[in-house]
Amino acid sequence: MKMAVCIKRVPDMETRFKIAADGKSIDETGLKFDMADFDGYALEAALRLKEKDGAGEVVAISLGPDVVQETVRKALSMGADRGVQLKADAIPADALAIAKALAAEFAGGGYDLVMFGRMAIDSANQSVGPMTAELLGLPCVTAASALEIAGGRGTVRRELEGAAEILEFPRPAVVTIDEGIARPRLPSLKGIMAAKKKPLDVRPAQLGASHVTVLAMELPPERTGGRIVGEGPAAVPELIRLLQTEAKVL
Repeated sequence: MKMAVCIKRVPDMETRFKIAADGKSIDETGLKFDMADFDGYALEAALRLKEKDGAGEVVAISLGPDVVQETVRKALSMGADRGVQLKADAIPADALAIAKALAAEFAGGGYDLVMFGRMAIDSANQSVGPMTAELLGLPCVTAASALEIAGGRGTVRRELEGAAEILEFPRPAVVTIDEGIARPRLPSLKGIMAAKKKPLDVRPAQLGASHVTVLAMELPPERTGGRIVGEGPAAVPELIRLLQTEAKVL
């Protein structure tokens, strides 16, 4: 089974961010970058499918400038067989432009599964995977928390509010992976050394026209300090009044 896993290089979300001088981007000075969390789940799911079958190929693919090669190399050190960088000066804000570049890469590539993380944690659009599936004319299942492949078909579990659903789909297909499916493995020393010898192809990204642009970015306002409205049961009426008149949540 041939599987592609789309991975994105994203900043560490625990970092305190600053807006760049242009007012439209993040100041990357001092930021740490890594593979997006959900993409790590997708990669682990693909590696486990390959290990269960005892054969197959896992291809890690990332779009962006040359710095994304570090993220692809990490995927190779975790067990992916080869990597692909779709080279672009920057990652567009338009998800459809990205999806068109990915669809151009996958068309005719003979992939049984194209896998994404449920979302990239920096943009949180949850749209590139489904858009890629639509462009390729493939079935798409999103937010899979469990995935099995047998007899040429796939079965996924999706977590819902207070319930779950089980879906079946034919191959080839696009699947986006949610947390809970598997904890990503850590690169071993052997894997890191092996990754240096694995192929990493670089080719220009065939980006579609970008119709979405970032006009401005701003940080959320600083939280104001709380206040004590009273103690014990006697404080409840005043608290309710404030929730109704000031916070307006009741």
